Amino acid sequence: MKYYLIAGEASGDLHASNLMKALLKEDTLAEFRFFGGDLMSAVGGTCVKHYKELAYMGFVPVLLHLNVILRNMQMCCTDIVHWNPDVVILVDYPGFNLKIAKFCRKNTCIPVFYYISPKIWAWKEYRMKNIRRDVDELFSILPFEIPFFEEKHHYPIHYVGNPCVDAVMAFKEHSSENFDSFIKSNLLNDKPIIALLAGSRKQEIKDNLPDMLAATKSLADRYQRIIAGAPGIDESYYRRYIGSSSVTILFGETYRLLQQAECALVTSGTATLETALFKVPQVVCYHTPVGKFISFLRRHVLKVRFISLVNLIVNREIVCELVADTMTVNNIYNELGKILKEGDCREKMLRGYDEMAGILGPAGASKRAAREMVRLLNNKKVPKSSDNIKFEIKK
Repeated sequence: MKYYLIAGEASGDLHASNLMKALLKEDTLAEFRFFGGDLMSAVGGTCVKHYKELAYMGFVPVLLHLNVILRNMQMCCTDIVHWNPDVVILVDYPGFNLKIAKFCRKNTCIPVFYYISPKIWAWKEYRMKNIRRDVDELFSILPFEIPFFEEKHHYPIHYVGNPCVDAVMAFKEHSSENFDSFIKSNLLNDKPIIALLAGSRKQEIKDNLPDMLAATKSLADRYQRIIAGAPGIDESYYRRYIGSSSVTILFGETYRLLQQAECALVTSGTATLETALFKVPQVVCYHTPVGKFISFLRRHVLKVRFISLVNLIVNREIVCELVADTMTVNNIYNELGKILKEGDCREKMLRGYDEMAGILGPAGASKRAAREMVRLLNNKKVPKSSDNIKFEIKK
């Protein structure tokens, strides 16, 4: 069968690539065409557009690049119709992907599967009507989404487990590296490591990295600070904020870095979950402009108590979240001190990680998702679209 996948950022590229590998095991004749990244390309198929050309976050960047975004949507829709796949698989990235789902529902007979469901339980719950109308099958990777979709909205979903568990377990199984070999291969010193994961987009790095660096500056005599460089971000961009500080940047080494880190400062997102799965104590740091106003909105607009996946999964505070006006250099420093080896909160956090892992369940999310997708496609035998459909993406 022919599978068209759309992933709009680095984490989507990772999880989509693992799904593609699993699909190949279930369907040896699988063909792939996609909007994605290098990891998906390594599996095989045709990359139509790299996610680096798609990843715009925030109102102003989206507004400034609106014409580019619309052209990419038009290209994607045209390409889907011309290639005429057996299924379109959307991977997270809801701002773009829900519009593609709407197009497919309106203009084609191609089934739409959504892998890694949009986080409408946090905000924009109104998108549920679009999902109900435009998405044939929804594949969830977070256990608390089951009651949200099935009980609150009466929309059946497939919970397949979390692909981060797959990715981290696979890495650990194939990595026998110790601290000494890690620092030797990267020309590092032998001080313990504080990992800095400041986000995958320029705006996140701009907002979070300066305070992370300032909060850890006084620890530089005892620890080495290492930034996990994000895919698609040039080293020169990080240098704007590092200046002459003794900070190292490692690109493409995030899992290796987490495996050896004593603790971490992490911007909220998939990275908080990955850090927990590596059992690295962390402080979640998420700066926003006009912090007091954003804190007000968080209390009155967001539908959830937490922003980090670790806390959301367990439904209580396992890791400290410093968000908006609570993210200050002093607060970061104080919370970091609690999770260093001599800190009084370190062991409690590690026990919380074990609880979280138990709730997530075992590895195998990609395999379970692929098996269910192939089964559904074989059972449905949905007729595909015509090649002569005319359409327009409206602004």
